[in-house]
Amino acid sequence: MTVNITLPNTSYDITIENLPTIYKEQKVVVVTNPTISKLHLEYLLSHLDIQNISICTIPDGEEYKNMDTIMQILDHCFEHKLNRSSLLIAFGGGVIGDMTGFAASIYQRGIEFIQIPTTLLSQVDASVGGKTGVNNKYGKNLIGAFHQPSAVYIDPLFLSTLPKREFSAGVAEIIKMAVCFDEDFFIWLEENILNNKQNIQIAIEKSVKTKAWVVSQDEKEKGLRAALNYGHTFGHVVENETKYKKYLHGEAVGIGICMANDLSVKLDLMTKEQSNRVKKLLEVYNIPTTYTIKDIEDFYNHFFLDKKALDSKLKFILAIGLGNCKITSEVTKEQLLEVLKDF
Repeated sequence: MTVNITLPNTSYDITIENLPTIYKEQKVVVVTNPTISKLHLEYLLSHLDIQNISICTIPDGEEYKNMDTIMQILDHCFEHKLNRSSLLIAFGGGVIGDMTGFAASIYQRGIEFIQIPTTLLSQVDASVGGKTGVNNKYGKNLIGAFHQPSAVYIDPLFLSTLPKREFSAGVAEIIKMAVCFDEDFFIWLEENILNNKQNIQIAIEKSVKTKAWVVSQDEKEKGLRAALNYGHTFGHVVENETKYKKYLHGEAVGIGICMANDLSVKLDLMTKEQSNRVKKLLEVYNIPTTYTIKDIEDFYNHFFLDKKALDSKLKFILAIGLGNCKITSEVTKEQLLEVLKDF
């Protein structure tokens, strides 16, 4: 299956099938990490028809998603004399994709890159839409750029070696899509466990189509696309508080979804029963749904470092029942603190 994204200045295809042979004449650098390299690099190289190729291996883990690692990628590009017609290939999960895309966006003012995501989270979300960036001490993805890939190749084969915890982290992003945009899809997820190739393929295709539609409507996140951050406003604070070491991104998003839903219930946007259904579905995949906040005021202040904060006004994405959502800046501090006290 192929899903196309058409944007004002570019368009590209997202291919969901076994990896095809990719032919390129220009210099190419594959950016990956030791874990993926050991498992799948040989398979990737057997599908690349490229004469001038080198491998840039960077450390594995969210804690390495920083400017030091970006410089490592850029140094590799300079050492191998890449030019403006050269190409980077992001071969890994969301961290690899975000950093490779960001490096591509700033190397000689921008070169082409391709996404070949290997985790469920990156296949259904992170590889699509051109968001790139790194973390710093103030928060997640606060340094970055919108830089669209020239193609995305999603091969479900890579999921065969994915640890259960990483798989579940990706499911959190799938549930996010369903809650925000498609109640029928949410019901399907309740009725169908993602434990076989057919169901996984259906979930990937549905999620990618949803994200492609959203990005096509709002590339630079001026409106609708912000809805894809459902669960992330809370989740990013959880990640920052735990130094990006305790939770995978999707796990933090699961916690954030539960916090956001508690707020939706408080504001009469969704029922407690609907909120419990979402929580139950997350727990089917052992996605964390609880968190202990040590300092509520400090947790609250972290919200203002989020990219979605507008002129000191916090912006939240809240579910309206199942299958719909709203973006609002009208949540009061008192309402937030009441929700946070329950954690």
